[in-house]
Amino acid sequence: MTAAGPQTTPPATLNAALINGVAAEVPDYTANLPGLLIEDISSTATGALVAIDQARVDCISSVTPYGANASVLAQLGVQFGIEQGVSANASVYVQFAGPAGYVFQPGFVVGDGTNQYKLQDGGVIQTGGVSAQLFAVATNSGTFAIPAGSVNQIITSVPTGYAITVTNPEAGTPASSAESPQDYRARVLQAGVVASVGSPAYLKTLLEKVTGVQARLVSIQQATGGWRIVCGGGDAYAVANAILQGVGDIATLQGSQLSISGMTAASPVVVTTNLTTNFTVGQTFTVSGATPTAYNGTYTVVSIVRSISGDTITTSTNGSAFGAYTGGATFSPNPRNVNVSLFQNPDTYNIPFVNPPTQIVTVAVTWNTTLPNFTAGDSVNQLAIPAIQSYINSIYVGQPINELEMTAAFRGAVASVISAANITTLQYVVQINGVTVSPSAGTSIIAGDPESVFSASASGVTVVQG
Repeated sequence: MTAAGPQTTPPATLNAALINGVAAEVPDYTANLPGLLIEDISSTATGALVAIDQARVDCISSVTPYGANASVLAQLGVQFGIEQGVSANASVYVQFAGPAGYVFQPGFVVGDGTNQYKLQDGGVIQTGGVSAQLFAVATNSGTFAIPAGSVNQIITSVPTGYAITVTNPEAGTPASSAESPQDYRARVLQAGVVASVGSPAYLKTLLEKVTGVQARLVSIQQATGGWRIVCGGGDAYAVANAILQGVGDIATLQGSQLSISGMTAASPVVVTTNLTTNFTVGQTFTVSGATPTAYNGTYTVVSIVRSISGDTITTSTNGSAFGAYTGGATFSPNPRNVNVSLFQNPDTYNIPFVNPPTQIVTVAVTWNTTLPNFTAGDSVNQLAIPAIQSYINSIYVGQPINELEMTAAFRGAVASVISAANITTLQYVVQINGVTVSPSAGTSIIAGDPESVFSASASGVTVVQG
């Protein structure tokens, strides 16, 4: 057995082991048997051992896709839903039109009147009433042309009331030669990885494939009793479809943790929250589920004070007679949540996820050096600004600002002008949504909103020598 897997034993080694075994049992066997007979018997026996040893290697290799024989490899492929040879058939990208939220599962069949094509990954009709271009493979072998616009028939049945059409904006690709065992083995291995990595990693992969979704705007957060999925960018229906495909139990999906932590029985009612709402003056919001129920209703924002830990919202409502608030109030709907209804024949599913709000960050950097007659201060400032901005805009959703990483970004950017050893002062003043914040005690970490993403503009970063 080597790093490359089980290996056959050379015949000479098998023959030597056979002779040594006989000699150990019958030391004087050469005295009783002629040499030609001994050679004939040992050669025959060695041949049998070679066959047995090859069977050993084949048996071990057949239990994994890395070395599975053709029969076992095909069985593994069936388990993973991968048919051998299909990828070598003709293929075409098709686009569906119809009501947003209609889901097409892998295996959905369309046709051109002569040939039929099966969707490989599936997809969904997005907000604009059309789907992305979805990859489909011919169900039959053979080489034939697939002109643009020729794939226009829906073969898989569609429920009454759903007007779905299909076309191929571009010509398809004719069949190539038959798929090699090596190519098929690679596809089976890839399918096996998907089946083994687990929901979070698999779901992140699906979400990051959605057009418009940035990797740093994706977070799969474990919540009590389920999962909270944060995803920014991309079409809402495409994001929801990725979630539907990647989550084992959509009943465990939870929305934003934004909640109402207090309401005052006063005129006006003042609402406090655990996270920022991004509400603006003049905007209205609805409250439901409150106790007492008098607090339920629609409110208008008169003024708002933001902090990292939440908002204090002054409303136009007189709540003097409402009674003491005891809890239960929620936003209806939660301003951070995106709720998408998907129809996957014959069922409809509601998929919630969180659209990450943006936290505007400004950073004022003050630096200095004890080098006498240092004249490149302006160059330091110009080099450091984009580096600090780039660092802030690279932080993943829910992750904190780390002043040590900002320092590393600053030093790396200005290294061509001044060495790190000669930077003797480096201080930061950080504001998030207009509020000055400091690192947590004993750390260099500035925590933000667990569902939000930081954003800094070039004008939001200032660097001065002082």
